[in-house]
Amino acid sequence: MAKDYRFFIRHIEARFGEWVITARWPVIVLTLILVAAASTGGQFLTFETNYRIFFNQDNPQLLALEALENTYGKNDNILFMIVPDDGDATSEQALKSAIWLTERAWQTPYSTRVDSIANFQHTTADGDDLSVRNLVDPTKLGDAEERARVRATALADQQLAGKLLAHDGAVSAVNVTIQLPDEDQALKTAEISAFAYGLAAEAEQRFPGIDLRVVGTVIINYVFTETSVAATKTFLPVSLVVMALILFVLTRRFAGVVATGLVVVFSMLAALGLGGWVGLPFSPSTVTVPTIVLIVAVANCVHLLVTMLQRMQAGDSKRMAIIESLRVNLYSVFLSSVTTGFGFLTMNFSEVPPYRHLGNFVAFGSGAAFLLSVTFLPAVLSLLPIRAPTASRQNDPVMAVIAEFVVRRRTVLLWGSMAVVLAVAAAIPRNELNDVLLHFFDESVAFRQDTDFLDEHLSGNTVFEYSLVSSGPGGVADPDFLEDVSAFADWYRGQPETRHVLAISDTFRQLNQNMNGDDPAAYRLPETRDLASQYLLLYELSLPFGLDLNNRINVSKSATRMTVTTKTLSSRETLELHTRARKWLDNHVPHITRVDSASAALMFAQLGQRNIRAMILGTTIAFLGISLLLIVAFGSLRTGLLSLVPNFVPAVMGFGIWGLAVGEVGISLSVVMAMTIGIVVDDTVHFLSKYRRARSEHGAAPDDAVRYAMQTMGRAIFTTTAILASGFLILCLSDFLLTQNMGLLTALIIAVALIADLLLLPPLLMAVDR
Repeated sequence: MAKDYRFFIRHIEARFGEWVITARWPVIVLTLILVAAASTGGQFLTFETNYRIFFNQDNPQLLALEALENTYGKNDNILFMIVPDDGDATSEQALKSAIWLTERAWQTPYSTRVDSIANFQHTTADGDDLSVRNLVDPTKLGDAEERARVRATALADQQLAGKLLAHDGAVSAVNVTIQLPDEDQALKTAEISAFAYGLAAEAEQRFPGIDLRVVGTVIINYVFTETSVAATKTFLPVSLVVMALILFVLTRRFAGVVATGLVVVFSMLAALGLGGWVGLPFSPSTVTVPTIVLIVAVANCVHLLVTMLQRMQAGDSKRMAIIESLRVNLYSVFLSSVTTGFGFLTMNFSEVPPYRHLGNFVAFGSGAAFLLSVTFLPAVLSLLPIRAPTASRQNDPVMAVIAEFVVRRRTVLLWGSMAVVLAVAAAIPRNELNDVLLHFFDESVAFRQDTDFLDEHLSGNTVFEYSLVSSGPGGVADPDFLEDVSAFADWYRGQPETRHVLAISDTFRQLNQNMNGDDPAAYRLPETRDLASQYLLLYELSLPFGLDLNNRINVSKSATRMTVTTKTLSSRETLELHTRARKWLDNHVPHITRVDSASAALMFAQLGQRNIRAMILGTTIAFLGISLLLIVAFGSLRTGLLSLVPNFVPAVMGFGIWGLAVGEVGISLSVVMAMTIGIVVDDTVHFLSKYRRARSEHGAAPDDAVRYAMQTMGRAIFTTTAILASGFLILCLSDFLLTQNMGLLTALIIAVALIADLLLLPPLLMAVDR
């Protein structure tokens, strides 16, 4: 059976090249038709920018957030930070800008609420009545005493201090709540963001000495789009230029660069088009697809080009050189394409939809690149003028020296490599899971700088939302329930990470003080449920349109929302604080019947762990699947298993080196191991193919087979490694840190794989294959 299989493969290899060259014009025409048909699917591609694309629709944390939003309304926002040059956010100029910005912010598309110190509903006693009015009176801004009162009142109010006014009074904020429509969110986000940035620019011109910084969840989604577009404009041109230069330097043939460029472009068009046909969306994480497909396509073409030039150098005609190149490389290129595609397909185990989409896009591209490189590429090369290399390039002295060194030092290299691998692998536990949404952007991005400014000077970037449920309708006015809410808020205020807590219990305390003649001693919760209900009703009737309590209390008044803002926390710190809060709740709030918690910070903190667990399975399947494929392909259990060592070791060492140098991994890096197993196997497959060919066709001994493999494949292996590594390093030009880190770690693993293929695999073969 195995002999019949090998005979069939060799028969295909021997005849395939002749068929392609003979039918080159039909091959070229058919390629153009199929690529055109596939690429028309690009019209169905959509671009998703909302940060929620990182979560499955059935993700429990996402469902919890949506349930909370259905109860209290969505919390998408734009936050304008007013930063006066003189450091006084309650100066006349600063307050004028706050009033003007508050009024104009209502015109923000899809806005439902605007909050600032200017329109904060300040309550005071008016005889036996309750007076509710804006904290800032526009007619008294020139009065220094009035401004001092505003400042003192705001800094003393727990609802304002640390949220809309910095504790030192140096920065204030205007928060605009946005109700984004479900359709065309990318366009709506761009429209809202453009208005916000325009409004900020107008405010800066109108009020000299005032700096405006714009942040918020809507801006996050907008920056996702902007960084993606910028990355696309950078990645493709740079990638194409770098690949062309590398190919030209190593092959010295312009024709090869042109033919490979056509394969690359067609592969990218096919990948994107096929993705559009099956409904895959585009997102910030998938803008790397064209670059990765380019890398895979060029790597396939290199092996065919190098072998063709070697045969022409040996005296073959161009036609015979192309046919021989296909005969020698067809099976190995097929195997490497299948393993690459399989590795990317295992990204479907990821808990993060954009990385599943990335894997599927690249799998389409890998399949297209294989078909084009073994059909369209040789057909085009047969039509282009290509000269044989000069005799001076016939030998490869560098590879000869490396081969001789490996053969002579096989034992030292084998045991030394194992020692190094074990030592570096010991650093893997140093890596810590961390996914902070706002840190997805490079520090050079203005939005990242503004969010860091918010964290340092106003409130914070990590938010926890809690829905605290009472015993029934109207239960939010129950004094016992309010005591528990107040105790929970006070506990959070006592935590070192906390910057601000917004709880309804503070409003009831203020109302109780107001209804007792503004007596500071009465700043406490109402004593009876009826009294609390009356205060709440009176307060709600006094609030202006758009500033009601629907975002803090549900319709039946059976539950209330408590919002906690902390300094920017890592994923581990976020989960630790949340766990502490849950433990405290379990033992101290008997009158809160249920607590629901949700926020973007909690979602991303738990996503990393969920994704790691999912990708352990995905990586295992990739490893086992590629193992089985190579065992069947080589018809040898021993050779198939040996091939896995130089493919698994690079990922282990890559994460070990990352642990020593960086020590932090996130959702983008959790898919790298499964992805790179399929990529780095490329060179191993080609090396083993040449090694086995030397053993079977030439009867070479193991050490001579190693020399042959290095002489015939050494230049191609170096070329493909240079292309793969430089291609992924180009991803480091992105302002999106997930893409940066994935590109850097992948390039590192590919570089380590080259060392493993040259210094570890040959000693293993010579030790085992006797």
